[in-house]
Amino acid sequence: MDVFLWEQHCCLPLRPTARVADLARYPLGSYLSVNVGYSGERKADSLALLHQFRGEALVDPRFRLVDGIADIGAPEVIGLAFDLEDSAPLDGDLDNVAMFYDLGVRSLLPTYNHANEAGCGCLDTVDTGLSGYGKDLVRKLNEVGMFADGSHCSRRTGLDISTHTSVPMIYSHSNFAALHEHPRNIDDEQARACAATGGVIGINGVGIFLGCNEPDARSERLAAMADHIRYGVDLVGIDHIGIGSDYSFDGQQFNDEIRDNPGAFSDAYTKWGPLQWTPPEDLLGESDVPGLDELLAARGFTAAEREAVFGGNFARVASQVWRA
Repeated sequence: MDVFLWEQHCCLPLRPTARVADLARYPLGSYLSVNVGYSGERKADSLALLHQFRGEALVDPRFRLVDGIADIGAPEVIGLAFDLEDSAPLDGDLDNVAMFYDLGVRSLLPTYNHANEAGCGCLDTVDTGLSGYGKDLVRKLNEVGMFADGSHCSRRTGLDISTHTSVPMIYSHSNFAALHEHPRNIDDEQARACAATGGVIGINGVGIFLGCNEPDARSERLAAMADHIRYGVDLVGIDHIGIGSDYSFDGQQFNDEIRDNPGAFSDAYTKWGPLQWTPPEDLLGESDVPGLDELLAARGFTAAEREAVFGGNFARVASQVWRA
């Protein structure tokens, strides 16, 4: 596959044993947003991971740390920035948004699955949306130049982000509930509200969110991703769909956590067995299954449309939201 890939969310292990070098499974020229913390981390935890990942990237010529959009797309390196999957690592202090931005964090979602001081999560049975603090957080993200991300948030929290943001919001790694009903997937109203801000929805490759979590269902997961992209483009337009595969280099760690701490997730996560992901090699057609580019072409997407989905759309909104 020759198109530029903007991967809006993938995960290394949130442990000192993680290695940035593992990200070289993505092709040179790609841009990757790598998670450095969610609801289980505090400021000190995410800072330690950031300093570790940044230090490793600085001495590996395959990577370039991203300050702004101009640092992305060079064919000889992988552009690398970071994201937070919950506001917990802010330690309740909105001034920490700017501090994390200066260390390369370019995306933050207020809540991860369950309610916190910013708002409600997608697994909550009572949904009161963004809190006052959460609304202030969205304004701070806008001011600093960081994406406000609705993935893992509750329906109303996501809609509140779209109401309170003054720049494009994103769903970094969320699929469509109309195709597969799961609390992590978003409904059509959320998608339209995101698009109305100018934002982009990144389609993920996680088996339980696609409805095909069997270990040997690699081709089925890719086909389901293509179906979600087709659905999203038909719903909100070609300018508002991208890729956030949510591939987890920490897959065993994550599955162990679900097994050992089921109360932090729900039956919607635990009843399917170990989670399955779509690895970069399958996504990009570098293995023995047809890649996503080929599947989209078969569904009628032109080369220009595929380029928009694989990278152009997220690059456009980054140029509108990021400071540099």
